Amino acid sequence: MEVFDVFDLSPAVGGTTEPYRWRWLILAVMLVAEIMDLLDASIVNVAGPDLGKSLGAGSVGLQWVIGGYALTLGAGLVLGGRLGDRYGRRRMFLIGLVAFTASSLLCATAPTIEVLIAFRLLQGAAGAMLLPQGLGLLRENFSGPELTKVFAVFGPVLGLGGIIGPVLGGFLIEGDFFGLGWRSVFLVNLPIGIAALLVAATFVPKKAGDRTVRVDRTGAALVAASCALLVLPLNQGQQAGWPLWTWLSMAASVIGFALFALQQRRTDAAGREPLVKPGLLRKPAFTLGLAGIALFFGGLIGTQLVLTLFLQIGRHFTAGDAGLGNLPLAVGTAIGGAVSGAFLADRIGRKVLQVGPVVQLAGAALLWFELNGLDAGSVSLWDIAPGVAVAGIGAGLVIAALFSFVLAAVGDDEIGSASGVLSAVQAVGGSIGVAAFGSVFFARARTGDFTGGFHRALIVQACLLLVFLAITFLLPGRGRPEQEQHGLTPPDREPCATTAPRPGV
Repeated sequence: MEVFDVFDLSPAVGGTTEPYRWRWLILAVMLVAEIMDLLDASIVNVAGPDLGKSLGAGSVGLQWVIGGYALTLGAGLVLGGRLGDRYGRRRMFLIGLVAFTASSLLCATAPTIEVLIAFRLLQGAAGAMLLPQGLGLLRENFSGPELTKVFAVFGPVLGLGGIIGPVLGGFLIEGDFFGLGWRSVFLVNLPIGIAALLVAATFVPKKAGDRTVRVDRTGAALVAASCALLVLPLNQGQQAGWPLWTWLSMAASVIGFALFALQQRRTDAAGREPLVKPGLLRKPAFTLGLAGIALFFGGLIGTQLVLTLFLQIGRHFTAGDAGLGNLPLAVGTAIGGAVSGAFLADRIGRKVLQVGPVVQLAGAALLWFELNGLDAGSVSLWDIAPGVAVAGIGAGLVIAALFSFVLAAVGDDEIGSASGVLSAVQAVGGSIGVAAFGSVFFARARTGDFTGGFHRALIVQACLLLVFLAITFLLPGRGRPEQEQHGLTPPDREPCATTAPRPGV
């Protein structure tokens, strides 16, 4: 007879060694959670004009709505993983899923842009509690060759999530179902989240956490404050004319990250568990890899935002057409990722990280000339699709391999901590990219020079890609195998409190 409690509907797990019979439902729920995150990271990109009409959102408000989610998500990912280790991954997954679904409803009902921004920050924090539990739950319920197959499913599914986000957002906004407009991009999470919650509460088995794991709340607070001090002036500075406080805030952010590194060393020396293993920060290849991830994804996410803004605000595309305008980038990224992951990274090693940005630069150059040739009176997606697709292929070559080369610089016992940090830096880098590229674009767009704003964004991305290219020469020559990135071997490795690399689109 199966045993259930009042809210915990999952069957009690005994001492059997037989595979858990509902384990494939667990995989489905984990994938749903990852896709919800990807949708909310990109689906709002096409909501700019609608938010402006409905809530009076300006450029700064739009940047906060898009980038604020990634900010709190990235700042809280490592903390979320630690909470899962201490209190149990199933419990934290359910709490995170309830909070994510509820905050989606709150976003949909927001009466002002300020309230919407606050709810988006809350939604990102909920995602930080939800996402790190996924891979750990899969490791608890799958083993051997099955687990390898499970992780092989993640890449294509997450890539699909990246592709459908802007397209679905455009479809929902343009359809204006029941007069909901932009609110529908958040309401779509409700049926998905509720269904995932029912399945997870019923079929994910309980496993107690380790109450000896300590949660470094001081370190988490330092990270959150430092990230906020960096993103705040990047969002507000351009419109405010870059007053003194913006520069002081960015300087304080640097000091905050330095204090975090010092506090982590002291925490470790005192025998307590830090958020980040201090040894990681003493590995030059790893720290340079973190910088490279922030630069790469900041440029990629920022340029994608500018593409959407250019199509909607500059060329008056509908939300649906603007969503379709992201397809060449997403499809190109999927193609590049498939080529890199299937054979290219294994054959040429680190060089794939150098080929990728070169191809991206070629795509950006092609897009530059395509923009010059546009006739404001007759613009179609086909006018810019080739350059956008080429840039996407270059991005895909990098995305599929980047984490493996950075993780090759760390020891086997550091995989869990290192992977969580990489995912956090990726998300925060995207938030910084939204703030920086949004400011660059709107600086020219306010004068009506939308093409000039896009050109400036391409220049900034080119500079970031060149710095990233230089960093790749200092990374390990070969990447860490896919299964080792998830801690599959050896089996006694530290608890996995990580997330999978997220597509950049």
